[in-house]
Amino acid sequence: MALSTQRASAYLSAESAPSRWKHDVFQSFRGADTRRGFMSHLDHELRNRQTIKTFKDDRDLEIGATISPELLTAIEESHLAIIVLSPNYASSTWCLDELSKILECMEDTKRILPIFYDVDPSDVRNQKGRFAEAFTKHEERFSEEAEKVKRWRAALRKVANLSGLDSKNYKSEAELIKDIVKCVWRKVHPTFMLSGSPENLVGTDFALKQLHLQLAPEDNDVRFIGIWGMGGVGKTTLAKLVFERISHHFELSSFLSDVSEVSAKHGTLVALQRQLLFPILKVENIIQVWDEESGILFTKKCLWNKKVLLILDDVDQLNQLEKLVGEKTWFGVGSRIIITTRNERLLVQHDIAICHKVEVLNNGEALKLFSRHAFKKNQPAEGFLKLSQRVLHCAKGLPLALKTLGSLLYTRDQDAWNSVLHNLEKIPNPTVFHSLKVSYDGLEEMEKKLFLHVACFHKGKDKEKVIEILDSIWDISSLIGMDILIEKSLLTIKKNYFRRDTVEMHDLIQEMAWEIVRQESVDDPGKRSCLWHPNNISPVFMNNTGTPAIEAIVLCLPESEVVHWNCNKAFSKMPELRHLEFDNVIFSSGPKVLPNSLRIIRWSWYLSKSLTPKFHPRFLVKLEMPHSKLVRLWDGAKDFPKLKYIDLSYSHKLASSPDFTHVHILEDLILKSCTNLIEVHASIAVLKRLKRLDLSDCKSIKSLPSKVEMDSLEYFSLCGCSKVKKLPEFEGHMKNSFKLILNGTAVEQIPSSIEGLVGLAVEGMNNWRSLSGQIVYMQRSSKVVKLPGEMECLEELELSESAMRELLVFMKNHKYLSFLRSSTSRDGSTWFRIRKSHPDPAPDPLGLVLSSLNGLFSFTILDLSGCNIGEGNI
Repeated sequence: MALSTQRASAYLSAESAPSRWKHDVFQSFRGADTRRGFMSHLDHELRNRQTIKTFKDDRDLEIGATISPELLTAIEESHLAIIVLSPNYASSTWCLDELSKILECMEDTKRILPIFYDVDPSDVRNQKGRFAEAFTKHEERFSEEAEKVKRWRAALRKVANLSGLDSKNYKSEAELIKDIVKCVWRKVHPTFMLSGSPENLVGTDFALKQLHLQLAPEDNDVRFIGIWGMGGVGKTTLAKLVFERISHHFELSSFLSDVSEVSAKHGTLVALQRQLLFPILKVENIIQVWDEESGILFTKKCLWNKKVLLILDDVDQLNQLEKLVGEKTWFGVGSRIIITTRNERLLVQHDIAICHKVEVLNNGEALKLFSRHAFKKNQPAEGFLKLSQRVLHCAKGLPLALKTLGSLLYTRDQDAWNSVLHNLEKIPNPTVFHSLKVSYDGLEEMEKKLFLHVACFHKGKDKEKVIEILDSIWDISSLIGMDILIEKSLLTIKKNYFRRDTVEMHDLIQEMAWEIVRQESVDDPGKRSCLWHPNNISPVFMNNTGTPAIEAIVLCLPESEVVHWNCNKAFSKMPELRHLEFDNVIFSSGPKVLPNSLRIIRWSWYLSKSLTPKFHPRFLVKLEMPHSKLVRLWDGAKDFPKLKYIDLSYSHKLASSPDFTHVHILEDLILKSCTNLIEVHASIAVLKRLKRLDLSDCKSIKSLPSKVEMDSLEYFSLCGCSKVKKLPEFEGHMKNSFKLILNGTAVEQIPSSIEGLVGLAVEGMNNWRSLSGQIVYMQRSSKVVKLPGEMECLEELELSESAMRELLVFMKNHKYLSFLRSSTSRDGSTWFRIRKSHPDPAPDPLGLVLSSLNGLFSFTILDLSGCNIGEGNI
């Protein structure tokens, strides 16, 4: 609601609740002292610059005139009274009657603001000086009305004892008027007295300082500022504080609350445009704002030359910004437009460069805010500290949750606290839930699915992997959807120096997502889209209550546990199941039925000897069955057009890999520690997209297919394959760096087909034949003592932990050379010899002869870290 609409006419009554006050301010003053100067300037500032509705009687009344009924009514209908006590104020019986009536009507003296204008408050209080002279005359004139004079004296004493402003404390009238306007604004707009008292505010100081620097209200540019963050985090509170503190700097100030809600209610922005323009346009003109386009026209026409402060609270659509505040040219110099939103993207789309994100409170701030609502003080009452800490754990620093729960628990005993906390562990607080759910309700259907899946299954996981999973499940590009969830403050991305970016969300937002899924079917988990808790998954399988509603089942137990579930009947009723994950869940028997709708399967300890023959998942992307009892994965050449990833590691009974003829886009094949695996199917040669082939510790393999495609291959491990002596030929054109792991094998040669490598990293190679390329890594090649041939294309050479002694090679393009932790000679020294193809003086056999580097024209780095070279050996 705009501030101006608190005083709106009946015409706007349908759009906002009318104020109980007809006038914001009644001004009582002695016209002869102040009308043409001070009061004229003050009234102008209040009316025209701050859009405050004032009552100011400008009539020149004769001495002895009686205060009119209209004036008495105006006092009764005014919210606040400004009493300007000037030198001749007490000489006017009119003013003294006004003062008495004001004190009678406004028993709440906080609604009265006295201004001591060129008078001493003590003279007013004690009726000295000019005030004494005035009362001498009154007592003579009203000798028969002593009670009236006595009442006037009491009124002056009372008003003089109120907190007010003294003109002697100001260098100029302009400064005094500025402070009066500021005081009036705060008093006549209780909407901005947050939680009833500023003392209830916690954790806002730093944010206010930051925003004040960004706002710079004294500067003359037009500036848009965005305040964004998750629901309930305090964006509106912060915006109201800013409004209260700086509004006196502007000709016009307006606060439009609940923009998204008002817009949705009316289906148009006309109501909001009228609220914005009401302080400027007369009632007869406001009706001319009859559609959004006319509203835009009037906004430009009326505000282009005014310094305005506008706050649009809770914006959720771009058109709200475009039609309410449009461009900077709509407003006069020095204007400030502040937007609060949950959606950061809206600020970007509207080219708002100055953005402030509101974060949740830290533990200390959270305890203080909660205590102020639960105990009406800054710390918990005796005996309630541990219970309070449990509440903080539930609230996770969210101000809305802290206030709501604090108010709920106020004056309640510990049994009631325990009851509330017990319920919170199962069902979120309704107020908090509905506030957070607003962001979810604004999502598109696919965005809702992505959000629920992330909340239920993927919080804390690597962002790239989560996107890969979501892409697979829904057959879409989920990157843009993830970005939208981040922009709408539903997800965050945590930067980690040691891991990739991880997907995170506030715990209360995750609990909100869980509750949304629960409400899909409160009593029947089988009718929910996502299942992840054992207490919900177990009855679905035990009672055969699966339905087409189920899209994902993920159950990951910390330790292996045997379950006696009949999965066949349940799976037969889940035709839309896309994601299935059982980790450490050991069934008593393997499934005979699996839904063909599956996109992702991860099932450790899978008991069947093979996949069921009736399983034809044309959309399956990822298949993980580590520690399975599989003997074979499938029979013959089956069509898996979408399958990219197979992991059967530690499946000790697996005897052979499947036929890959119709698995054209397979990228990863992980058969690590399949100790009974004898052979890899020759069809692996057709896998042009294969990037990773891991046969580590497949100790039964003796031979490999005769060839492997190298178009995409990046990693090939035969580590621990002790019976493998010969590598396959590598066909195709190598596009990427290639790591070959040969530790624990009997391989002595690399095939000549590897000649065209871009980058080769080799571990555990004990002999070489024919090697060339740009990059070579030979870590832990303990038996290789020299490189063959002339490697003119070689740029980088890594010999960490190798036994290399002599480089018989002409390396004119060499840039980097490392011997990190290389082995030492018998006498304990570490030495290397580098020779070029042209004659050189005989090298020193005990050290590295630096003169021998003369031919390495591109050489820039020599790494001898950890080589223990003795003094004098270089």
